Amino acid sequence: MQISMWKTFYIKPNEIGILYHRSDFKKILQPGTYTYFGRYWQVKTYDLNQPEAKIENLELLLRNHSSELQQYLLVVRTAFNQAALVRFGQNWISIAPNQLRAFWRGFIEVESHLFNLNESLELPAEFVQQLRGIALSGIKKFQISEYEIGLLYVQNNFVRPLEPGEYAFWVVDREVSVRTLSRIVPNPDFPLEDVLIERHPEFVAAYCEIVQLQNQQVAIARYQSKAIAILPPCSRKLFWQGVEVEVIDISTDAKLPSRLIAELVTGLPEALALSRYCLHICEVPTQHVGLLYVNQEFQTQLQPGKHAWWVFGRSLQTEVFDLRQQTMEVSGQDILSKDKVPLRLNLTAGFRILDPLTAKNSLSDITNYLYKELQFALRGAVGERTLDALLEDKGAIDRSIFDYIRQKTTDYGIEVDSVGVKDIILPGEIRTILSKVVEAEKAAQANVVRRREETAATRSMLNTAKVMEDNPVALRLKELEVLERIAEKIEKIQVNGSLDSILTELIRINRQ
Repeated sequence: MQISMWKTFYIKPNEIGILYHRSDFKKILQPGTYTYFGRYWQVKTYDLNQPEAKIENLELLLRNHSSELQQYLLVVRTAFNQAALVRFGQNWISIAPNQLRAFWRGFIEVESHLFNLNESLELPAEFVQQLRGIALSGIKKFQISEYEIGLLYVQNNFVRPLEPGEYAFWVVDREVSVRTLSRIVPNPDFPLEDVLIERHPEFVAAYCEIVQLQNQQVAIARYQSKAIAILPPCSRKLFWQGVEVEVIDISTDAKLPSRLIAELVTGLPEALALSRYCLHICEVPTQHVGLLYVNQEFQTQLQPGKHAWWVFGRSLQTEVFDLRQQTMEVSGQDILSKDKVPLRLNLTAGFRILDPLTAKNSLSDITNYLYKELQFALRGAVGERTLDALLEDKGAIDRSIFDYIRQKTTDYGIEVDSVGVKDIILPGEIRTILSKVVEAEKAAQANVVRRREETAATRSMLNTAKVMEDNPVALRLKELEVLERIAEKIEKIQVNGSLDSILTELIRINRQ
């Protein structure tokens, strides 16, 4: 059997081949039929529908046969600081640094673009548009809306701001991120504000308003005439341009003028929420007075109205006093009278504060002091009197307590106008005894009155009898009066004879 020494190779129309002899590159074969003599010929074919030429030992082949291969291959070689984009037809691929890639020419349109990553990580705008909707490894895309601005960070270091639009960056060997801030919000949370202020003054000057306050300064930031932020002393803050900032010196006077009270205290709820932790607010009602203490020292009296102070760097305290007549109840006081009778009393006192400053500086608790002194006065007034004396003259207790409490309160700027015992409550058994005593007294009084009336009636009857004895006409009138009373009780009367006979018979009946 004779072995043929000829070898025939067929390259399809959509293929390309590489001819090797004993593993040595010889040439590129276009589509067609090829015959070679010898046993050591071989051909490796590649489908041109797959544009990338995944050739073994490509680096060695390019080194020895570069000129011949360049006719058929688009070779892309990236250094450590380079990346590339390759377009074949409508498709794109990205190539990372330190890569060697090859693509067949001619069958599909192929083009490559090399990028120096040391110069810029950002892809030009024309590539961003062409890559829209295509996800590629090593490339990160960002969309900045029209109401936003983006802050570009590379390796967590701020690079520059990004205006609204589409952006793409190489992220093959470093971290790239974009933090978006709303331009609608005038005071967004700028990331690392101090770094932006210190290291990137060009960005701050182009986009921001900066507020830097001294030790005794406060600032109010307003946007479109509405307060959006209150800044404490020694602070600094960034705002978008267009924000108005009012800096206030609080070194000599920390009290807010009326215009700021109207804006921050009685204005919009949002403004009050901003100033909640920045202001000490005191409202003094009508017929009241307020006392202001700064760092535990009295400063001034406050007239009715709303008052506010900046709290930074100082301790503020206010107290409001009612100048109107006030009432105090001392209830349920169990006290023994001089004759050891247990009593329960309720007392009411009317007072007013005349000098709030004296009262505040002299007494730690005004109402508690008054309550205790009224208790002492009530116990003293009741304990030195017997039950009978108390019941006979309750006003004496009031006068005693009034004299005592006025002496105790005059030096403290307090005036007691009235004192009165409302109730004296006796124990049950004492009430029973008193009821019996009163009942006996009233019964004796009733008996005396009854005897006096009986005596008067008898004397009157005697006088009447004497008059009728001496006067027949009066006697006859009395008889008619008796007859009238009798007639009132009889429904029907039949009279036989004269009136004299009737009266004679009646007289006779009475005598019988």
